[in-house]
Amino acid sequence: MYERRRRRYFVLMAVCLVLFVSAWGFVRLWSVPLAIAMCLVAAAIPPVAAIAANRREPDDRWWDER
Repeated sequence: MYERRRRRYFVLMAVCLVLFVSAWGFVRLWSVPLAIAMCLVAAAIPPVAAIAANRREPDDRWWDER
């Protein structure tokens, strides 16, 4: 259960880093607006990753009201 959350968080953060590095590493050589758009998408990923990492799953017992 927690391993799945951790993996989901790290995958999202890895995508974020890849977008930032590739945007200013080599995409900016072809298209600066595309590099800026990639950075904007990458900036939106960390809050989504935090929400995804803390999302309740059906097999969680720590918020169970039963």
